[in-house]
Amino acid sequence: MALHRVSLGLRRTVAHARSLHTGGICHQQEAAYSTIESEPEPFSVFRTQESDPACQTEKHIGQYYTIPAAHIPTLFPHGLPRRYHKQIKTFNEASVMVRQPALEVISYLKKVDESKPVQRFVFYGLKGSGKTMSLFHTVHYLYTQGWLVLHVPDAHLWVKNCRELLSSSFNSARFDQPLQAAEWLQNFKKTNEPFLSKIKIKQRYVWTKREFTEEGSHLGELVDQGITRVKSSSDVVGAVFKELRLQSGQPGSNFRLAVAVDGVNALWGRTAIKKEDKSPVDPEELTLVYNLRKLMRNDWSGGVIVTSLTQTGSLFTPKTSYLPQQLLGQEGFDCMDPFIPVSVPNYSEKEFESCYLYYIDRKWLQHPQGRTEDGKKELIFLTNRNPWALEKICASL
Repeated sequence: MALHRVSLGLRRTVAHARSLHTGGICHQQEAAYSTIESEPEPFSVFRTQESDPACQTEKHIGQYYTIPAAHIPTLFPHGLPRRYHKQIKTFNEASVMVRQPALEVISYLKKVDESKPVQRFVFYGLKGSGKTMSLFHTVHYLYTQGWLVLHVPDAHLWVKNCRELLSSSFNSARFDQPLQAAEWLQNFKKTNEPFLSKIKIKQRYVWTKREFTEEGSHLGELVDQGITRVKSSSDVVGAVFKELRLQSGQPGSNFRLAVAVDGVNALWGRTAIKKEDKSPVDPEELTLVYNLRKLMRNDWSGGVIVTSLTQTGSLFTPKTSYLPQQLLGQEGFDCMDPFIPVSVPNYSEKEFESCYLYYIDRKWLQHPQGRTEDGKKELIFLTNRNPWALEKICASL
């Protein structure tokens, strides 16, 4: 009975929120949705039909929107968190809750001055609070607005899981990770296919005595070089970063560059990779990390940098650490400074209620006691409204 009262209360809130949409695109979408039955189906109060992140406002906070299925393989070919990827398969949809941290960053992005040095945003918060999903939501906005998205879905994988490590042919003091670099290039190509034939490189690159990429070639040819010649893939990634950074914001540039990195603190931490003499490899000795660090600087314009800090996979740091200076360390903090920190808290009461109803609707929460008022209170007690903890506990119910 209590659950029914909450649903009716939230239902009135959603109905009121829909009347406040503004903008041409939003009005068109409202017209399309006007044919849908005005009385929502049971539990639909936790959803919004507004699937365009550019039209979402604070009135949608706590509601889930569904990402079009066609966007997933293109935008996130390698960027889905493992548990969320399983959830998409189980629920047969990719839904994301609209939350304040993502809306805050999106509001800044709408007003960004592309003629000024790039602004840097850092999502931070307790483990499992939803930092990756806030970044996920922001990246979806950038993609729908036509930005060129350079996405590194988990920087920690570059410093701890190395399938092959080779001495760099370009700089003997650094190490290449050819398999990981080639995989990243393949996914970068999938996400940004329309741009690869429009952007021309400004420099000639020599890979071997017989292989080179001429100045004036399309960016797609440079990317294909790294995919087909895996040995040079790490250096190709560096060349792609360099070309995009130097051309972004310049006269005649036909793209806006959005750099998105999940787990950016890995770039200044310690690695789990060992050299032949068993000594640890420094992050700056890795070609991929070295070049990505340069991209994190704000010495270029015409784009934005959106990142998140993560404790998961953060090597050799206390599990209780979550603040930017704790996870970035002094070197990383100095490199990223100035940046705009955006805190990602645990769910609010409204967000928890919405997630709770969504899990019931998707039959993720099936235990009869879990659907009672006492069961809901116990979930709040056990999880402290932490999104990751709630998902994990409900999976077993």
